[in-house]
Amino acid sequence: MDVKERNLLVCGDNMVEMIGIDEENFAVSNSSAADAAFDAVIEEEFQQLQRSFMEKHYLEFEDSEENKLSYTAIFNEYVDLLEKHLEQQLIERIPGFNMAVFIDLLMKHKDEVPTDILDMLLTFTDFMSFKEMFLDYRAEKEGRGLDLGLGLVITSLQRGDH
Repeated sequence: MDVKERNLLVCGDNMVEMIGIDEENFAVSNSSAADAAFDAVIEEEFQQLQRSFMEKHYLEFEDSEENKLSYTAIFNEYVDLLEKHLEQQLIERIPGFNMAVFIDLLMKHKDEVPTDILDMLLTFTDFMSFKEMFLDYRAEKEGRGLDLGLGLVITSLQRGDH
């Protein structure tokens, strides 16, 4: 690979080599630098920002096929607020960071990204993921979360005639 095609990104003590979009590999990492970069970005401050945003708007969302017009404004506000925060954090940690390239790389290599992180990032680009996040949050707040106890049946593997 030509040296001009390589970008070395430094995050703390770790170095990540971002390889061109057309390459097979998403990132070559030394000492789990890719994981460390994500851990540094997905921090308590971001999670608190997301939680308070959902707390402010969750009652607006209803579990129906039809989407209210107000969902669009809330979605746009969410993307603006949280994507800018995420981008700012990444720019501070990774010189030369570009959000558009980052999103493109994530989508091309989504099989290599932990599911919970990918799901969170999809809420910026996929409205249905965004709506589902709010519906799950509302269900949890209203005590309608997943209850595995209702569908479980316990059967003894030993016979009672021992």
